[in-house]
Amino acid sequence: MQRPEHVEWMRLALAEAALAAASADVPVGAVVLDASGRVVGRGHNERELRFDPTAHAEVVAIRDAADAVQDWQLPDCTLVVTLEPCVMCAGAILAARIPTVVFGAWDEKAGAAGSVYDVLRDRRLNHRAEVFGGVLADETGALLVDFFEARRTPPVLE
Repeated sequence: MQRPEHVEWMRLALAEAALAAASADVPVGAVVLDASGRVVGRGHNERELRFDPTAHAEVVAIRDAADAVQDWQLPDCTLVVTLEPCVMCAGAILAARIPTVVFGAWDEKAGAAGSVYDVLRDRRLNHRAEVFGGVLADETGALLVDFFEARRTPPVLE
């Protein structure tokens, strides 16, 4: 069940996604919040900027949060991201011991929080996360659709 604060937090993640789009990267944004709801980490896709295949929004935000709290474990935090995490990001979330994940658009091709895989809730693993998916899904999904449509559409020549 989605909570009212999830929408507020997703708007923060959307602001991060806009930063990715401004640098020609896939517009995915993420924030990490502590138990009091204070943002302790921010990130957006930086794969193109850094030439780094691991620079997904979630990983960047987790690194930022771990640096801010000076601990690799984030057991009292919530990760909010505009797109369902992939397998790599789900692994990073579990490694950081993040107990709650809130995401926007579902990723039917690479999602690992319930669509293609369900890594975050896999009972065979030693850590699991509570997942809230589909928060502002229309808005977060439209951001991605618009980005990819613009890349596929040939420029108009005068």
